[in-house]
Amino acid sequence: MNTNHAGISAGLVEEAAGLPVFSGISEAHLGPMLKCLQATEKKYKKNEFIFLEGENVAYIGVILSGQVNMLKEDFGGQLSVLAVMRNSELFGETFVCGSRQDTTVSFQAAVPTRALLLPFHRVLNVCSNNCAFHHQVITNLVRLIADKNMLLLQKVEISSKKTLREKILTYLYFLKGQQHSNYIECPLDRQELAGFLNANRSSLSRELSLMQEEGILEYDRNLFHLLRTR
Repeated sequence: MNTNHAGISAGLVEEAAGLPVFSGISEAHLGPMLKCLQATEKKYKKNEFIFLEGENVAYIGVILSGQVNMLKEDFGGQLSVLAVMRNSELFGETFVCGSRQDTTVSFQAAVPTRALLLPFHRVLNVCSNNCAFHHQVITNLVRLIADKNMLLLQKVEISSKKTLREKILTYLYFLKGQQHSNYIECPLDRQELAGFLNANRSSLSRELSLMQEEGILEYDRNLFHLLRTR
């Protein structure tokens, strides 16, 4: 991957200051620290792959805008969506922090996306200047990775369900817990949701229609209303 370490603009510093990974660090300190970390802003077109399966990952990505999908290809060439990351979320951190840095999945920009790439070796090793807030970044990263692992556990629970209906309801109840409402906005379009649930789109659409006919839920595009409680 070709990356050019350009100067850190004031606009980028202001934008980065709102990211959870830099929580607790003022803009005055953030600019010099981003230079110390050799952070790089990178733009990706829709459907452009950021990391391909088997590629060595040396960066932690932080999404500034857009959406990144974590994909896995099966033996038949079918791509499944394992996770969806949006503004301020991390990607690639699982592999760059592990004992092996070659990724077992692919990361793709689902829409035009901007990301801040942080070289992991610069993040992990405090520089000779001993930046006062470098340790804060590491603390924030650990917290964010732990939170993300909880989401991946939810994915495991969804995948363990035997029927498509059970998978749909489990996912919607997870979203309900996050959004604290019976009216739920799904962040995935139909194709992405089908991939996330390991189903084909036609089967998903058919099951949703049946669930609506049976009075289990109502939906309009990506807005769902759960009519029954557990």
